[in-house]
Order: sequence, then structure tokens, then C-alpha cells
Amino acid sequence: MKTIFPVLLLIIALSQLGQAVHAKQYNADIDYFANTIEFDSAIPTPEDVLGNPVGTWHVRPDQIVNYMQALAKASDKVNVVEIGRSHENRPLIHVFITSAKNHANLESIQAQHLKNWNASGDNTVAQDAPVIVNMGYSIHGNESSGSNAALLVAYYLAAAKSEDVTELLKNTVIIIDPSLNPDGLSRFAHWANSHRGKTLVTDPANREHNQHWPSARTNHYWFDLNRDWLLLTHPESRARVEQFQKWRPHVLTDFHEMGSHSTYFFQPGVATRNNPNTDAELVELTTKIADFHAAALDDQGELYFTGEAFDDFYYGKGSSYPDAQGTVGILFEQASSRGHLRETRNGLLSFPETIANQVTTSLSTFAAVNALRKNILEHQQNYLSVTMEKAKKDKISGFLVKAGKDKVRMQEMLDILQSHQIKIFPLVKDYEFNDVLFSAGNAYFVPLQQPQYRLVKSLFSNRKSFQDNTFYDVSNWNIAHAFNVEYSTVSGSRWNKIPYNKDRAIPNMGVENSIDTSAVAVAFNWYQSTAPKLLQSLLSMDIDVRVSAKAFTAKTNQGEVDFLSGAVVIPRDSLSKSMVPKILAAADSAKVKLWNITSGLTPRGIDLGSRNVQPLETPDILLVVGRGMSQYEVGEIWHYLDTYLSIPVSLIDRERLGSADLSRYSHMIFADGNYKSVNESTVKKIDRWLKTGGVLIGQKRAGAWFADNSWLNADFIDQEDIEGAFDTSSLRYDDMDALSAKQRIAGAVFETKVDLSHPLLFGFERKTLPVFKNRNVIMRNQTKPFLMPIQFTTNPLKAGYTADEMQKLVANSGMAVAHNKGKGKVIYFSDNLNFRGYWRGTRRLMSNAIYFSQFIDVAD
Repeated sequence: MKTIFPVLLLIIALSQLGQAVHAKQYNADIDYFANTIEFDSAIPTPEDVLGNPVGTWHVRPDQIVNYMQALAKASDKVNVVEIGRSHENRPLIHVFITSAKNHANLESIQAQHLKNWNASGDNTVAQDAPVIVNMGYSIHGNESSGSNAALLVAYYLAAAKSEDVTELLKNTVIIIDPSLNPDGLSRFAHWANSHRGKTLVTDPANREHNQHWPSARTNHYWFDLNRDWLLLTHPESRARVEQFQKWRPHVLTDFHEMGSHSTYFFQPGVATRNNPNTDAELVELTTKIADFHAAALDDQGELYFTGEAFDDFYYGKGSSYPDAQGTVGILFEQASSRGHLRETRNGLLSFPETIANQVTTSLSTFAAVNALRKNILEHQQNYLSVTMEKAKKDKISGFLVKAGKDKVRMQEMLDILQSHQIKIFPLVKDYEFNDVLFSAGNAYFVPLQQPQYRLVKSLFSNRKSFQDNTFYDVSNWNIAHAFNVEYSTVSGSRWNKIPYNKDRAIPNMGVENSIDTSAVAVAFNWYQSTAPKLLQSLLSMDIDVRVSAKAFTAKTNQGEVDFLSGAVVIPRDSLSKSMVPKILAAADSAKVKLWNITSGLTPRGIDLGSRNVQPLETPDILLVVGRGMSQYEVGEIWHYLDTYLSIPVSLIDRERLGSADLSRYSHMIFADGNYKSVNESTVKKIDRWLKTGGVLIGQKRAGAWFADNSWLNADFIDQEDIEGAFDTSSLRYDDMDALSAKQRIAGAVFETKVDLSHPLLFGFERKTLPVFKNRNVIMRNQTKPFLMPIQFTTNPLKAGYTADEMQKLVANSGMAVAHNKGKGKVIYFSDNLNFRGYWRGTRRLMSNAIYFSQFIDVAD
């Protein structure tokens, strides 16, 4: 551990912050605080509201809300604010704890604090300005010691009759987020509590310690919310980030759990794996704060570690998202009891002990904030000028982005950027840059010279080389690649010539539709990313919907309009007076333009009565879930089909496929997973279903299983091929981890070339498509024509880290295969189409696979 500041031991000795006690034996009726602390008896304890001491049972989200509201009712130091709702409609709350005087002036404190982040020149940060501290707990629902500790921390701050606490609340505004993932926490509390006996079982194999699939780590749709701070796929994240931007705390903590055989971790993490855009002074502050945690845990006799295992590279996590914006983000990891009492290699680990450690480091955070107050405020004072100077020296000045025909996808990307307070300016005149035309009203400039410089820099990064090639998470999250949006990097002073307007707001996209019931048909193009949503709405209304496999130009009441392959046609018979308002409402909701076609005879291309314009039936989809499957990828598919397309998806456990009536389903989707244990009778049942007309769709490791069962015409590179690509003749034992990192594709962006005439690519515009790859699934190239509509290019790596040896293996390999099998179809993708709900550019491949599979006619 780094050198402890001389004042630190005195602070710890004199302060009553951070004096949590041990619980070596299971005893929930313990004093989590030093017995020298006097508490206000008028303030309810957690036990008063819960009916039992904290740690007896795993607390539920509703109990947390009830207790925090009870605190607010009893204390003028506490206020509870609902900031949003989870997917399961649970309240997301922030608990504001500060002095009564600060509460009375909270709006002015907030306004001045935000002004201080933009401090420069005469606008200096007052030395008596309150420090804003955001304490976040248990974003992973099955890491519940944090949320249980939050009750005790809030009680301590509200009830402790201590000059130290009085001084702390005078000098700080503390925002407690007691349950960052209430849906996951609820699932885990139910599991742990329902399997708790009166006699506690410490056996690690006991059911209590082994929650079934899906784990409560995730939210309702089985996403990891601690990867969503930047991506904003979920309401929990959107609410949290909105509040972060409204308050821009000086310090933000992120309390987690890790494997039961570990001890305790607090940041700093691996120094060589910090994001290079992070301010060095911020890292120094994190290190200084760490000394306080070390002293507090030393005082308790607890083992801990820092500087290894965890990193702060990916800006989408709770401890790293703040780093990109000048806030000190701190990760804590406590060894997990997984239930109430568990055997570990370090002895018995009780749930109360895990809670006590989280209380200890919560309070040592407050001790650090008090002691380092001057340093923290000085950092805030200097942050903007340091950041702007860094931006000024950057060789890159910004990024030009242009929308294609899919305006909705561009709008979604801009919405994410603006949610992070990133400045975007629309072009007011057409501008040609590097032989690319950026049209006014359809293009935008994102400058680097802005307060969010570090965040913008990371969001448009194409970096491929790094100081340390080991990544705890992904190595790239370029937003333009994720949304498949064309963009150009602007270097040097060339930005001065870009005709953008700083004062013009970005207009929200909308459409104006009307339906002429005398029209031959109404049609819409497929290129809008919300077109599948509209199509599903029409199918759910039993409307006769047809899809054109060929392009055509039609006469409309607004002149001739080009319709590309995949265009949807609604014949006049479906345009009854009762249905027209419903169709219009669905189209407006999807922001899709409708066209009234006046004649079935087209001036160019096929006519409306062509056999290439085929009726479409409503799909009945089975999504395979359960043990052995990737809960994240299954959740991503479910989330897309459910929340974006409104398709009723049947979630069926893999183990129940053998007993399910497969005949009722038109499509079956297999995400990434381990399929070795699927029994032979189930395989035969799927085989019959497929060959009699089913559509089988798979991702990643499902492909090898498909091929093993002779459903998929594909061959895969195996682990032996990968290992053989590396020269290991001169390696030493301590090179093992580095070799492992090189042999793994840990999350990078690769370029593919696509066949735009193929049904899987209907609606796509560009001849290349960025694909996110995070697993070593590599499909050998096919010599047979028409089988592979998507292939990786010769030099495929676009952004992020992948070893040269792995790049060569990926080069020219296949990404998608589609062909007939009997009367059915098999469609396979080597990679995740909807990574974290963020990779919007490829996710419509899934909707195309569902709706346009009938147009695929390639022998296997």
C-alpha cells in the first residue's frame, strides 16, 4: 500500500467514521458501529422498520424504500427523491443526506456546484463549497451486502450524535443510491431467503449458495447494468446518468462483491490498464483516498488488496464512467457469502461480516472526503482548464457524422450523446470533406474542444494498440461503429471550415402520414430501423401484409417513389375505415413514412402483383433459455424482440425442448451457449421440425452444434488451430497470462463486407458493416456461392485490440451463413448481433432473419 499520510492515523483514531465491527461468527444482532457512538433515539433504526437486525435476512427493495422514507420522516437531514422506475416498475430512489441548512439551500448549492465544474478565470471554487458524494450500492443484484450496508450508512448519518458527523454533513451533500438494480436484488433476496433454514448450512454446494439461471446479477432482461452507464439501454441507467449529470458529484462509489474465496478490494486497480484519457490527477486522488480504506480495514484486521485484477479502461462501468468527467470513481469488491454463512478458504464468511466491511469503507470514504476536501475542490477548480488545454493540443479536432436513410438510428445515437451532455452541432450548409458529402440537415459536427472531451474521445476511438493488452472488459465501444453510422475524423484546424451552428438545436425526427383509402396500396421502405416494429404491429392487427423481394419504383399521390428490396406493401383490402387510424398510429409511433400508391403498374421494376411480392405470416418465436446458455445474449435478444418489436416471445428452457410442442413455432433462436448436454432425442425432434419448415437461427457457439448435427453447412476453426497460430518456443512461465490475453478476442470491432442483395441485408445501405466480436468463434470461408452474405474483410480489425495472429485467422472468414434444410431454413451468425443492446447497426439482421427467411433459397 502506498504511504499513509501522517494525518490519516490521527483522523482514524479520533473520528468515529469507519469503525465497523467484525462478525466472525454468524450473529446478525451485532453492533456495526463502535459502541462509543451515541445515536438519536428519535431516529428509527433499520431493525425498527425491518423487524430484525440487518443481516438476518437479505433485504428486499421495497424494505429499503420503506426504511429510507421512515428516515426522511424522522430527520430533517434526510430527503428521499424518486428518480425513475425499473423495468419491473420498482422505484429508483436517491437519498439526500446533509445538514438541515444545506437542505434548505439545495437548489442553489446544486447550481453553484455545476458552475464550479466550469470554473475558470475569476470563477473560482469557494473553499467552503460542499463536496458532493454519490454512494452507489449493489448494481449487481446478487452482490447484496452493499444494499444492506446502505441502510446502516443512512442510519449512521441521520442518527449519530457526533461532532464529526455534524461537521461532515455541513461540508458535504451525500447522495445514497441504495439499490442500483432493484429487480435483480429482489430476485436474489427471494432466492437467498427462501433457501435459508433456521440452522444455517455452510456447505458451498448447498442450494442457497447457488442461484439458478438466470442469476440475479442482472436486471429484468438479464443485462449487466454495470456495463450500461455509457450505453443507456435501460431505464435504470438513464435515470441514474440523468442525475449524475444534474449533480456531477466530486466522488462516486460503486460497491460490489466478488468470489467467496477472495478478501476485499478497493481501487486503484491495475495501473497499466487505466483509460489513457483519464486525468492523472484523478488517479492520484483515488490513491490518496485508498490510504483511508487501508487504515480502516487494518483497524478491523481485514485482509484486502489493490492494484490488481480490476481496471478502469471501459468507461461504461460505475467506477469508470465518472473518471471520464472529472469525478473520482471508486470500486469496492467484497468477498461474497452468496447466502447467509458459507465456508471459504479463509474460514467461515457470514453475511453480516460482508455488510460490516461495506459499512467500514463507506465511512472511510467520508473520512477521506473530510481530510482531502481541499484537494478535491482544487481538482474541480482546475479540471476544465486542464481538459480544454488537452483538447486544444489534440491532433484531432472533432468528428463529422452523417445520417443515411435510417434517420431513427441516427436520432438514437444523438440522444445517447446528448444524455451525456456532449455538444453536437448541426451543419447548416452542405460540406464536402475527404470526398464525402455531409448534407445540411443530415449531418452533425461533434467537437473535441468541449468539457466532455475525454468522453467524446473514447466514444469515437479507433485505437488498436495499448500499453497493456489484457482487458477486464471490452477494448472498444466506438458509437459510430455500433450504430453503423458513416463518420469522418477532422484533424487540426480543418474544423474552422465546417459550416455548423452552435445555437441551432437538433430537431427531433418526425413524420407526417395520411392514408388515401382509394389508393391501390400503402407501402413503406425497410431502411428505417423501426420498420420491423411497424411491420409487427400490422401483423398483430391481422392486416394483410406483403413484402417485396425486389426493388421497384411506384406512382404515388406525391410523385414517383423508389422502394428498395424489403419494402412492405399493404393492399387496399386492408385499408378499411376502422383500420386506417390504427395503421396511422402505428406508423407515427415507429416514425416510418407511408406512401399511397396509385397504380399497381409500376414505371420501373416489378409490379405490385409480382410473385416477388409475397404475403407474410405472423412469426411464432421460441427463444431457448436456461442452464448452459449465455444469460446476457439471451437477454439481449429477448429485450430487442420484446421492447423494440413487441413480438410475444416464448422463453423455453433448453431442458424442456424435448417435451415442448415445437409445431406451434415458426422460428427457433439459439444464442451463445454450451450445447454439449442436449440429448439425442431432443436433437432428433429439432431435426424433424427444421426439415418440415422451421426456421433455425443461431449465434456464436450455437453454430458448431448446428454443424455437428448436419443442420449448418459450416466449418469452424478450433482451439488447437488458434494455439498453433502462436509461436510459444521462447515463452517463460510468467508469460502465460499475456499469451492467454493474446489468444482471446476480448471485445473489438471488425469490418465485414456484405451482399446488399441478400434478404438478410434488406434495408442496409453501406457495403461494409462493423461487427462487434468478443469470442473466438471463427467460421472458415465458403467456396460455394450465395451461402455467406457477410464475410470479414482481408484487414478486418477496425478498432480495439486483437493480436496479429488472431486477426489473420479472422481475415476473410465468414460472419453469416443462410441456406435451406429440407423445407426449413438455417440462419447463423458467428457474432452477437445486439451486444449489450448498443450495437444497433447489426441488430436488424435478427429481424431480417425472422421476417425475410422465406426469401432465402440456397441449397446447403
